[in-house]
Amino acid sequence: MRNTIGVRQTGRMGAAVAGAKKASARSGGTRQRVLDLLRTNVGGLGVQDLAAGTGLHPNTVRFHLERLIGEGLVDRWREERGEPGRPPWLFTAKPDPDGDGDRDGRNYRLLAEMLTSHLSGTAEDPSAAAVEAGRAWGSHLARRPAPYRRTPEPEAVRCMLELLGGIGFRPRLARDDAREVQITHCPFRELAATHREVVCAVHLGLMQGALAEMRAPVTAQRLLPFVRPDLCVAHLAPVADGEAAQG
Repeated sequence: MRNTIGVRQTGRMGAAVAGAKKASARSGGTRQRVLDLLRTNVGGLGVQDLAAGTGLHPNTVRFHLERLIGEGLVDRWREERGEPGRPPWLFTAKPDPDGDGDRDGRNYRLLAEMLTSHLSGTAEDPSAAAVEAGRAWGSHLARRPAPYRRTPEPEAVRCMLELLGGIGFRPRLARDDAREVQITHCPFRELAATHREVVCAVHLGLMQGALAEMRAPVTAQRLLPFVRPDLCVAHLAPVADGEAAQG
């Protein structure tokens, strides 16, 4: 009898452990779906967007987001609005963790520091040189339209925002101004603090080069860095017909 009871108890414990493992695996798979969706939307998503995209209940999404934040895989930030009331939370995925990710990040930052400091110290006009470098890379990264076609302004601006988002920025258009680009996260913020005349000029040139490559009717006219500690603002302006049609 004792052996029978012992076997039953052991079987129940084993079933409970197996059930817990299966539940944990299901939870982990669901959490991964939330994380994957965030990684494909670099501008950030809210709880309702994630619920719609995953088919999960919003409360379930919130549960998994809290776990992902605790694991250091997701950031949470407030969406700025020019409206009354508290703005909603937006969530963005951090870069994929890699064994040497932190070390590689430091190496890239060191290389960027070396290059920007060299340009600042040797170029006759560091800002102008940085803008030209940014324009060249913006042109390289943007998708050129078919011959004789100019990309309409809304499409060109959307493509430019996607390009910036792919680099690590968090760009968005102001709610009340379709030609004001608000950047709420700069992946080069620390470097810009010491070499603003180069780093921010590169970013301005990057936008200009991308829009010019798409033959857009607008260009990035100016970039105001750090109007708040967490916000840079770029202003778009129309370009002359002949200038927009070049390329």
